[in-house]
Amino acid sequence: MTVWTDRRVLDLLHVSQPLLLAPMAGSGLADLAIAVAKAGGLGAIPCSSISVEKVTAEVERFRAAIDAPVNLNFFAHTPIAPTDEDMQRWLSRLEPYFKEFAVDTSAIAAAGGRAPFDDTMCAMVERLRPEVVSFHFGLPDTALLKRVKATGAKVIGCATTVQEGRYLQQHGCDAVIAQGYEAGGHRGNFLTDDMATQPTTLALVPQMADALDVPVIAAGGIGDGRGMAAALCLGAAAVQVGTAFLLSDQSTSATVHKAALRVARDDNTAVTNVLTGRPARGVINRVMREVGPLSDDALPFPLAGGPLAPLRAATEPQGKGDFQPLWSGQAGVFAREESASVIARRMLDEAVRILRL
Repeated sequence: MTVWTDRRVLDLLHVSQPLLLAPMAGSGLADLAIAVAKAGGLGAIPCSSISVEKVTAEVERFRAAIDAPVNLNFFAHTPIAPTDEDMQRWLSRLEPYFKEFAVDTSAIAAAGGRAPFDDTMCAMVERLRPEVVSFHFGLPDTALLKRVKATGAKVIGCATTVQEGRYLQQHGCDAVIAQGYEAGGHRGNFLTDDMATQPTTLALVPQMADALDVPVIAAGGIGDGRGMAAALCLGAAAVQVGTAFLLSDQSTSATVHKAALRVARDDNTAVTNVLTGRPARGVINRVMREVGPLSDDALPFPLAGGPLAPLRAATEPQGKGDFQPLWSGQAGVFAREESASVIARRMLDEAVRILRL
């Protein structure tokens, strides 16, 4: 049995390996969580884009398959209502595409499916009693967070700067995810919107580890055992990995998303806000290249994606991902098409060899 020298996350979360599955909306549910849990890591289910009934079914599926802790992940953003002027500016920016694909803009529905943590979700947590609850985009209000902690769940938050890490610790998080700029998917930023100053994993993790008393979990650019070993050497007590599992047998990513991942490289992803309204890293596609990658015209999260929906519907059947998220970190080249359990075990074994544990 491997004896990890830093057991803080292992003992806190009751897992045998310092590996957390990143919760990835649209790309993984119970089957992916189960596969990572079977390798000794912490499985995760993204909950902000699916219904309470769906979350309940996925947790029941996880519980039936394995006796292991599970992480339920939620968004904690504050919705921003756009003005009519905001809406018109975004529609005008997309007008050339609407004409190209003969989209009737009068029929465009508002974007949804990414709700912030609320009383209904909190009641679900109280009923399902997950061992871990994690939040992205900050934390919910004090009353809701108090209720979550009262269930006995360990609370984890995501930080993109040391300042955000300190905030999360001060507000009750049991561990903090240090999300470097390399990470795929949405940035977890909540105290800053300046993407130009975001630190990388290599820079962020040791500074976060020095600044906090709670364990730090490294995320971003970790695609194999070398990256995992490096993060642990920098002071992380565990790592959170997402992109490496996006081509796995248990991934639920769309076909065009998987196709993009097969050509992912170090230099063909970018951080963009034009797909959802919040900064997120993905493989560069047409709308990112021509409208962004960052645009002041984009509607606030998650509304920017609404007008893109009919464009996605027109292009995805042709095998094109020009108008949809193709989330990937900068280490997407390490994603493999095999079981997530195999991917996780290989990563862990390689880290052990490098660290000579």
